[in-house]
Amino acid sequence: MSRVRGLLCRACLALAAALAALLLLPLPLPRAPAPARAPAPTPGPGLRGPPARANAPRLRPDDVFIAVKTTRKNHGPRLGLLLRTWISRAPRQTFIFTDGDDPDLQLQGAGSHVINTNCSAVHTRQALCCKMSVEYDKFIESGRKWFCHVDDDNYVNPRSLLQLLSTFSPSQDIYLGRPSLDHPIEATERVQGGGTVTTVKFWFATGGAGFCLSRGLALKMSPWASLGSFMSTAERVRLPDDCTVGYIVEGLLGARLRHSSLFHSHLENLQRLPAATVLQQVTLSYGGPENPRNVVNVAGGFSLQQDPTRFKSVHCLLYPDTDWCPVQKQGDLISE
Repeated sequence: MSRVRGLLCRACLALAAALAALLLLPLPLPRAPAPARAPAPTPGPGLRGPPARANAPRLRPDDVFIAVKTTRKNHGPRLGLLLRTWISRAPRQTFIFTDGDDPDLQLQGAGSHVINTNCSAVHTRQALCCKMSVEYDKFIESGRKWFCHVDDDNYVNPRSLLQLLSTFSPSQDIYLGRPSLDHPIEATERVQGGGTVTTVKFWFATGGAGFCLSRGLALKMSPWASLGSFMSTAERVRLPDDCTVGYIVEGLLGARLRHSSLFHSHLENLQRLPAATVLQQVTLSYGGPENPRNVVNVAGGFSLQQDPTRFKSVHCLLYPDTDWCPVQKQGDLISE
């Protein structure tokens, strides 16, 4: 009996020692809060607004849908110049939206990428919105990641465009372009029957400089833009096509225009664009007959008389291997 009692005592002492050892172990400290995320990268070159997304997936040229708005009377020298210059370097991603059939465009290699919208050829708000409505539907149908609209007096630098779009994710709400005004516009929303609902302020990117929409944002625009809805929305605010895009994006969806200085229209003073930066721009334009001297300031193998828009000169600086380009130095940008 005494032996059993001794064994029990030794067991009790061992248990007590073990408990004492556990009590002496350090208690775990509370977890520190997760470190705050590093600040997002600053906007890329030419951008003003929310920061771009870093490490976006690699973008291919065929991921971009470039819509060129034109009209039958401009199929000659104006559209022909684009086909000979920048469109020749981006034929698979460029689609021409016009208002009349033209066999000559087929001969110039445009082929199935010429789309007759059957919209009116008159330069009215309704006709412009009709073409934009068709552009939007064709883009959605294409399945591509980016929609970019330009006019037939724009030169597009496909490489600069791809570089800019590559800094964003097409699944994000991205609306890129350049406003023609230094303030948002105000529109009055109307309902059927003429009743006034409210006023709304928003920024819009001028179509004359070109603008781009991500697929993610374009899909969200569908209730107000797809299958002819764009024209009904435009009538609601009595605004032209580019303003209506801004109204849908900012006024209805609450997304924001990302202002970019890389897009240019004939409405700005193009001679003020530094010559050394011309080849980095996404779009360029020219003044036309009413303001023929409003062109970018670049030199090249063509005189102002030979190249009044300066598009051929810019193209040959970007693509000196073009067969009709004169031999020149790419670094020689400043015109005399």
